[in-house]
Amino acid sequence: MTNNKSLKTIRRLLWMTLCLLTIASLALAIVPAWIVQPFKRETMEGLTLAYNLKSWSPMLTLLCALLVLASVVLLWRGARRWWRKAALVLALLLTLVGAWFTRQNHFQWMFNPINEVAHASLNEANFVEEDDKVLAVEVNGEAVAYPVRQLAYHHVVNDIIGGLPIVATY
Repeated sequence: MTNNKSLKTIRRLLWMTLCLLTIASLALAIVPAWIVQPFKRETMEGLTLAYNLKSWSPMLTLLCALLVLASVVLLWRGARRWWRKAALVLALLLTLVGAWFTRQNHFQWMFNPINEVAHASLNEANFVEEDDKVLAVEVNGEAVAYPVRQLAYHHVVNDIIGGLPIVATY
């Protein structure tokens, strides 16, 4: 009887550990992306936290994934009901998603360079207001202006100005 009770306690601790590790893996992936958002006011403390999490999260999420996998293996045989096995698989999948995401540069997804630039003459550029900020470039007597509002989500534009390929960044 005592042995059965201690086995139940160990299983409960494993389930709690599994849940905490899954949440930790997802948090390590989501928190840096949440802190560093375009056009959101950021603090030095927040950026430091995001940088540290982004630096350490690949290793930490790998550790979480290995511990979750070990927990799943230990709990699988005792998970007699289908929904418990489904919960084990879901926890493992979510942990692996967190581990995968921490190895991605989600900023590249958000800030794709503009490679095909459409130019408009000053008279045709009715989408640019008079007080809009622009990034102006002049090469070999040819001048262009990229509205900052349009560059905000791209941050990089590849273009040919004055016969030379350029990269303008904001």
